[in-house]
Amino acid sequence: MKRDLPAALAAAELSAEEALAHCTARIDATDERINAFTLRTFERAQREARDIDARRARGESLPPLAGVPYAVKNLFDIEGEVTLAGSKINREHAPAAADAVLVQRLRQAGAVLVGALNMDEYAYGFTTENTHSGPCRNPHDLRRVAGGSSGGSGAAVATGQVPLTLGSDTNGSIRVPASLCGVWGLKPTFGRLPRTGSYPFVHSIDHLGPLADSIGLLALAYDAMQGPDPRDCACHAQAVDPVAARIGRGADGLRIGVLGGYFMDHAGEAARAAVHLAAQVLGAAHTVEWPQAALARAAAFIVTASEGGQLHLPDLRTRAQDFEPLSVDRFIAGALQPAAWYLQAQRFRAVYRREVNALFRGWDVLLAPATPVPAPEIGSEWIEVNGQRQPCRPSLGLLTQPISFSGCPVVSAPLWPDEAPGLPIGVQLIAAPWREDLCLRVAHTLEQAGIACVREVSP
Repeated sequence: MKRDLPAALAAAELSAEEALAHCTARIDATDERINAFTLRTFERAQREARDIDARRARGESLPPLAGVPYAVKNLFDIEGEVTLAGSKINREHAPAAADAVLVQRLRQAGAVLVGALNMDEYAYGFTTENTHSGPCRNPHDLRRVAGGSSGGSGAAVATGQVPLTLGSDTNGSIRVPASLCGVWGLKPTFGRLPRTGSYPFVHSIDHLGPLADSIGLLALAYDAMQGPDPRDCACHAQAVDPVAARIGRGADGLRIGVLGGYFMDHAGEAARAAVHLAAQVLGAAHTVEWPQAALARAAAFIVTASEGGQLHLPDLRTRAQDFEPLSVDRFIAGALQPAAWYLQAQRFRAVYRREVNALFRGWDVLLAPATPVPAPEIGSEWIEVNGQRQPCRPSLGLLTQPISFSGCPVVSAPLWPDEAPGLPIGVQLIAAPWREDLCLRVAHTLEQAGIACVREVSP
């Protein structure tokens, strides 16, 4: 599969049906081992690809993603299909009456939907070790996790099954799999992209965004999905801010710093090395302290557990045995949390966001590791970070949770430090709210320098 697929399609070097055939063959050849897909919509994809090719044959002007195959985390509604959200319980739900808004927008942009992807149940997890569907495996080492909760979204891009996927990110669920699978991921500003037609986890923190095999495709997909939707009361980005045409400006003139303190204390050798590589290319020599990161992670845990537990309380009361064994106890604990804890966490969040926003008066983009370590082995209960033993599944979000709790946009850039031979690890490129363009410009610089890239995986 061509890594610059949109350009190949735009230049008519490849028809939409040919691009789709490449992807479906790749899925057929690899997914028995990877387990990224939970649903294949190949008949629908064939119809969409034929429509693009027919429009091209008529000489019509084609949209920017014309013919690009993609897949979505299985919490996005797909018309006529049941939205599983990684669960057993949702299998009993009625099929979706319409596509999710972001799926509709990608279709309008010409993209071709090939299926839905494996995830942690109800998005509560960082490893996609799904008991109901089986674990999603890391294409760089099948013994290792793909990350989560959008594990299938990261693995499908890394394997070359599709060049573009959609995921969700509450506490790191785009950035963790992007880091561990070695692909590009974008968590936009909270409220930037509408969530209408996606299964919720934590309404006050949930974000949706793309993962891709190049920064150009990531930006094109982001642009195609922008725009308000009145049905999502949290989507308050009224102005569309296209960025794809501006990423070539690169990082020149930007004030770029490296987060220290908490973010280095909770980063292993490979994670620190990845940030050092990026900082060298970008000329980022100054260390910056992010305000109250540890408290922000604690508050994010409280909000996550409380909202998640309340959302599923009726089923927790009557059929707890049907939940994912790896997360059901956390849902129950969240449902039992005192309301005062939740209120205090949200009060802290308001103060915290003001302090974070103030930080960006002096900086344009800040760098931090995306995960403390490269991908652990499936079934791992513990990881070691700087000599400290940490519980594996929650600790993969140590470095992402404080950032998403602030609502800032982040690109996860895939780097390959010598300290983790054969395994990727991501670097977070963080900007002030509504400045996705700055994250993407810095990402483009790293991609052009050749140190951030998606590496081919053998079949």
